Amino acid sequence: MIITHLNATNWRNFQKIDVSLCERQFIVGPNASGKSNFLDIFRFLKDITKNEGGGLQEAVGDRGGVPTIRSLVVEQEAEVAIEVVIADTSESSETWRYTLGFSQVPQSQSYSHRYFASLTHEQVWKKDKLLLNRPNIEDKKDPDRLIRTALEEPEHGLQELAHFFQSFTYLHLVPQLIRFPDLITIESVETDNITRRSGSISRNKSNRTQFGHGLLEKIASVDEETLRSRMKTIEDALKNAVPQLEHLIFSHDEIGHPHLSLRCSNWRPNSPAQREDQFSDGTLRLLGLLWTLIESESVLLLEEPELSLHVGIVSQLAPLFFEMQIKTGGQILVSTHSDDLLLEPGIDGTEVLMLIPTGTGTEVKAASDIDAVRQLLESGFTAGEVVFSKSNHEQVEKSESLE
Repeated sequence: MIITHLNATNWRNFQKIDVSLCERQFIVGPNASGKSNFLDIFRFLKDITKNEGGGLQEAVGDRGGVPTIRSLVVEQEAEVAIEVVIADTSESSETWRYTLGFSQVPQSQSYSHRYFASLTHEQVWKKDKLLLNRPNIEDKKDPDRLIRTALEEPEHGLQELAHFFQSFTYLHLVPQLIRFPDLITIESVETDNITRRSGSISRNKSNRTQFGHGLLEKIASVDEETLRSRMKTIEDALKNAVPQLEHLIFSHDEIGHPHLSLRCSNWRPNSPAQREDQFSDGTLRLLGLLWTLIESESVLLLEEPELSLHVGIVSQLAPLFFEMQIKTGGQILVSTHSDDLLLEPGIDGTEVLMLIPTGTGTEVKAASDIDAVRQLLESGFTAGEVVFSKSNHEQVEKSESLE
């Protein structure tokens, strides 16, 4: 399943988002336009399903509370709302629809100080059938129920939807977390665009793996046949990026710690292999990206995967994303500042979302919905040649005025 449509209201940079999504989606825009905040909507949906040590309150609290999440250009009482449509493919009819609205906990209610948000509404549709509509009778009898979503409660029978959100994967790999896992703890790393609460961040497994910490343990956790197959696939791909690469090896040291090592054909005979702490940033980032692409079968969120990579490799990422998406049937959402990543002629205007800062927040438009951009794409220009030069509001207005 994939997310085929997103509506969001008053989420951080955005007063309103109303966009369709493809199996492969690129998000572009100037610095501080909200690319990370856009991806964080999907991370938030994953976080609210954690019924132990998580859920709505933890998801909101880890982001600094409702005032930090809510758009700064709206009233303090305004709700934050998210709606997603889910289907098997972008061409399929709707399978699920989930809507969630929340606001700051009213001072008049007797919640503990640790509660940050109260539901204003929550609905679930499966196909055309409304399965859940909150607040319901029970909620009105006991308003304290509104501090939790139905996805946190197994008795609501929404496990399939909750499991879909839980399957989302976010990757913004930090090479140092792979090189020095014992010296750098995940508690010392600020999560991307998530505000610390009480001087700490959520200490869960997903926070470790999404930045690369624990990647070697994850690789070690698969069965031997799967490991061998994936290592061969990654080795073949790395040979296009690392000159003279001969072998990529996964092993354990004498005390059982997992390691990656590689050898190159131009080294002197009998020279020792290099371990991961000697790999370049680009090699580590590409290796982690390839492993995640192979492993993910759901929604994969990639934050600037081009970092530290040679331009020749970056230009091959979009076709690689397409190939992996076809194999797994999942969905890949990619934020990027790289025009080289979008040079593939096959990238359609609907696959690129342009974030356009305005005086009242950031607007989100498909490239194909902007006349000047669509005309250039239809004339044979690639997305990489067009969208970055048109990625702020004034430039878009100027180019449209020249038509």
